[in-house]
Amino acid sequence: MPDFIKSYVRFVDAFNRRVGIFAMYLIFAMFAILLYSSVSKAFHLPANWTLESAQFTMAAYYMLGGAFAMQTGDHVRMDLFYSQWSVRRRAAFDAVTAIALIVFLGFMLFGGITSTTYAIQFKEKSFTAWAPYMAPIKIVMTFGVLMMLAQATSSLFKDIAELRGRPIE
Repeated sequence: MPDFIKSYVRFVDAFNRRVGIFAMYLIFAMFAILLYSSVSKAFHLPANWTLESAQFTMAAYYMLGGAFAMQTGDHVRMDLFYSQWSVRRRAAFDAVTAIALIVFLGFMLFGGITSTTYAIQFKEKSFTAWAPYMAPIKIVMTFGVLMMLAQATSSLFKDIAELRGRPIE
């Protein structure tokens, strides 16, 4: 593989690893928000921002952690035959699925950019009592899709290298 592809793979993997490790800690932020929500309701002082904040935090958690899960192979895979295949056959199968994933994520990225642009341009707000602006979470989600697209491309390059008999280290 050319050096620029190896550099791309190393950069994307390192970046997504760092963001993914950060994203893992968002679950604790969500727990804290939900704990505060429960305690405030027990004292009859409910906060109307807690449920939606927890939802936004969870969305950030799985969107920012998605690329790291792809990188580490922690996503769900139906494994009837896959574990019995040779390394090269798995790489060929993964390359085909990576191409399909890249196409899907391309559409997701286009939709995310369109939705985020709309939210910024028209100052879109949620239709709840709290009515937060939607742009920040849409930016985070679109960035998460971009990270997954970059990781899928990195995975495709690694699969092609494996098929050629020269894995990227």
